[in-house]
Amino acid sequence: MKKLFHKAQQKRVYQDVVNQIQEAILDGEIEAGSKLPAERSLCEMFQTSRGTLREALRILEQKSLIEIRLGTNGGAYVRDVNGELMAENLAMLIHSKAVSLAHLAEFREGVEATVGGLAAQRATSVDCEELHGLLARAERFRDGGLEQWDSFVRVDEQIHTAIARIAGNPLYSFILKSVHDNIHRYYDKFLFVGSQELEENYQDLAAIITAICDHDSAAAASLSKGHVHRFAVYMKEKLR
Repeated sequence: MKKLFHKAQQKRVYQDVVNQIQEAILDGEIEAGSKLPAERSLCEMFQTSRGTLREALRILEQKSLIEIRLGTNGGAYVRDVNGELMAENLAMLIHSKAVSLAHLAEFREGVEATVGGLAAQRATSVDCEELHGLLARAERFRDGGLEQWDSFVRVDEQIHTAIARIAGNPLYSFILKSVHDNIHRYYDKFLFVGSQELEENYQDLAAIITAICDHDSAAAASLSKGHVHRFAVYMKEKLR
């Protein structure tokens, strides 16, 4: 591992250490689960102080690139940089005050429109069978009225994440799954749900799925954007 690292640049030394280790992890030169060399060895490789190294390791741990373990077999271990990890970080951003209702609505309108359009281009007969099965479940909960709203929303999320998967781009799947896993706090705070909202939500989902399975990309994109926009407007009205 000595060949991977070199003396850290003197300006913002800890950041150079962070960049070198991060690049090695993301490039796959250090495998997930591997233990980084001991602090003394890393200090020698980077020719830096132990305090500077620890600051760099702290930042890498905050980025979820490494895990600091204590005990006999303790040390800095490389984490698996996968979609689940990225989703965790995005979830923390959504839970923070950095993401407002307006931010979320703006983001979703654009992304879900793109995803709907791509899904319409790429959906297979198996995909459509899955979507229609989920829609049938949503219909049963719709028929159960407002008492079944929470169950309806869970199926709504499954439909959206299925569409993202069908779109064929893992980045959309990771991001939208994280969004839908954490969107309840916005519904609970901003969305008034009545019979009209429940019915409109179901009809939107039915129309989107029909467009996707008809391979009508333009319609699927437009309907997906309109679906997000409609409920964003409802939530904004509650803010007034």
